[in-house]
Amino acid sequence: MIMKGSYLLIILSDQDKKIKIGKLGIVFFKKGYYIYVGSALNGIEQRVNRHLRKNKKIFWHIDYLLKQAKIINVYYKESNQRQECIIAGYFTDLKSIIGFGCSDCKCKSHLFYTNDKNILMQKLKTLKVYPIS
Repeated sequence: MIMKGSYLLIILSDQDKKIKIGKLGIVFFKKGYYIYVGSALNGIEQRVNRHLRKNKKIFWHIDYLLKQAKIINVYYKESNQRQECIIAGYFTDLKSIIGFGCSDCKCKSHLFYTNDKNILMQKLKTLKVYPIS
């Protein structure tokens, strides 16, 4: 059975970096943790597996970042409807990368930053998302 819904990639950047992100141009990424919120109504496992692959066509903003940073955890929330914008709204108190991953909606961003892993873990607990093992 195909699992549909939203997913969160927890990404670690081990150092400060400037990365060219498609049409967004050069973006500065601080060392720390990033939370990317995505939608996968055609299958969470398939989408997450694509993000985890090293060799892939660079298509989305997240693809550019993942060439330079590492996914350390993945969480999901099942749904038959797009909820990525609602979930992204939950992280707006964190620093965001303006325009990242949200070219098809009205959100400010779908990528958020913190240097405090504890803040990140607390937010994930209260969001009721589940880890993909």
